[in-house]
Amino acid sequence: MATTETAEGQAWAPQACTLPTAQQPLRIAEFDDLFTTALIDVHRVDGTRLRLELKAEAETTARDLTARESQCCSFFGFTFTRAEDVLHLEVEVPPVHNEVLDGLEARARGMAGT
Repeated sequence: MATTETAEGQAWAPQACTLPTAQQPLRIAEFDDLFTTALIDVHRVDGTRLRLELKAEAETTARDLTARESQCCSFFGFTFTRAEDVLHLEVEVPPVHNEVLDGLEARARGMAGT
């Protein structure tokens, strides 16, 4: 994931990301597409955890995207649970990366329903 600024001016990925620079805008676009097409709601569980409610039909896409994201930003923890027609994606980071989660939350909220 690229080091980028959200509309609120928050960086949502650290410089430590190992994704090649040329691929970073493409990865961001994939997250934006997921948020725009499948995001139902966003819940900040606590300082290090964020829960995204997604349309269940986005499960394959979400799992593929988070698996690839884990390869370049290994500090992310992604957990999936399913409840009827809703897919819950919990994103967890170590406290040192709270600002990344803040930015991801802002990005998701900004893209929801766009």
